[in-house]
Amino acid sequence: MDWLILPPLLIPFAGVFTTLLLRKRRRLQAWLSFVFIVTALAFSLFLAQRVIFEGHTFVLQSGQWPVPAGITLVADPLGVFMLVMTQLVLTAGILYATGSTEKVVQYPTFYPLFLGLATGLSGAFLTGDLFNLFVFAEVIVITGATLTGIADDKYGVEAAYKYFLISTVAAVLFLLGVGSLYASYGTLNLAQLGELIQTGELRPLALAGMAFLTATFLTKSAVFPFHFWQPDFHAAAPTAVSAMLSSVVVKLGVYGFLRMTSLLFVNEADTLRLLLVILGVVGVIYGGFGAAGTHNTKRMLAYSTLSQIGFILVGIGWGTPFSIAAALVFTFNHSLIKAAMLMLAGAIASRAPVKSASFEVVLGVGKNSPAAGILFLLGGMALAGIPPTNGFISKLGIFWSGVEAEQYLPLAVIGVASILTLFYVISAFMKIWFEKNPNVKPKQGDLLLAPALLVLLCLALGIWGDPLVVAANNITASLADSSNYISVVKEASAALLQIPQ
Repeated sequence: MDWLILPPLLIPFAGVFTTLLLRKRRRLQAWLSFVFIVTALAFSLFLAQRVIFEGHTFVLQSGQWPVPAGITLVADPLGVFMLVMTQLVLTAGILYATGSTEKVVQYPTFYPLFLGLATGLSGAFLTGDLFNLFVFAEVIVITGATLTGIADDKYGVEAAYKYFLISTVAAVLFLLGVGSLYASYGTLNLAQLGELIQTGELRPLALAGMAFLTATFLTKSAVFPFHFWQPDFHAAAPTAVSAMLSSVVVKLGVYGFLRMTSLLFVNEADTLRLLLVILGVVGVIYGGFGAAGTHNTKRMLAYSTLSQIGFILVGIGWGTPFSIAAALVFTFNHSLIKAAMLMLAGAIASRAPVKSASFEVVLGVGKNSPAAGILFLLGGMALAGIPPTNGFISKLGIFWSGVEAEQYLPLAVIGVASILTLFYVISAFMKIWFEKNPNVKPKQGDLLLAPALLVLLCLALGIWGDPLVVAANNITASLADSSNYISVVKEASAALLQIPQ
């Protein structure tokens, strides 16, 4: 059944070329893109059933070349969990784009680039090779920056340039980390690296590689103080794209830290986890105040992402099974919530006299769209962690895991800082739906179907979150013992060499 790894990766990749051929038939291009991503999601869900809930791990050696010569694809619980989360949000993103009034969605390259973004994200979570993680990360950068550069927003090119420049720095750091580890151990296969680093003597460049990878993943997730490019970039991107960037693209760094602390640098994980706790706490505070003090709905939500990523890093940093499971639940739920909120911000901006998410422009615009107001309020409740939403499950898990780990000081700080979320969400809601603005007139805008489905899913996971919690616990158990991941990859490679097991 190892072939099951391929469809979630190859289907969006095939969609890139198929939709390019249909560039003159925009409507068909849009709906075919939706079919491609839904099909990929269906395969990912089937894979999740086999991997996360039934305990299988699938390995595919591309080209039938053994490790370390061949490129390894691995479907393990963590990778598949992130894959399902990503493709679920990407499905909503394409659905939103089909009902968007932005000019950018009519560009012949919009949907091919969007599917290229899906390919990069899917590959990043399925690869078992560190260099190919770098390659897929660069695919994400190129497609994300291009989609932002062609945005309707006049600052799109500037934001794309900033992102590309910062990502180039991150790419250099990533390559330095890759080079350091390859020079030390002669392989970039994650399973081989994990085994060699855990069981052998730590080689001179190994810690340098760890430092370079840490800086890379901090930049990818826009963690303070590597955050400064993020608000401009996410605020200027097309709504369907910014919803992806601020919800799932930033989770690449989260995924990287989970791999580093559970597979690559297990013996050195305590030092890295302490750093994650410190930066996570600072991020919760800084992101909360940044969101409360900004002048734009999308920028507010972008700063909010800094804060929410902080909660996830704190959970990973505490390092207990409970806190890591809580961080995984938070990661999944935040992706749904943040995508929905950014879509609603874009939908409101599309109904403003001038298309902008600035508070002074959208002031009172919501009066003509009460349905969007209900969805925004429910999404805001989820973001703030109020029951019966999935956001409540997320924050409750993080807080209880902090109590279990007896981390009372950071817990108290993030607990107080999290109140800021409620403040800026209510403030934005009041400005958009209750302030008087005589210049506002009824106007058609972006369709609300995609954010409505995401908000309903947030409510469903808040009322019945058992499957997500069970999945997170199973993943945590697999991360606690990396020997299964290592042995499965070794067996797949040995089979190619016809070595008796």
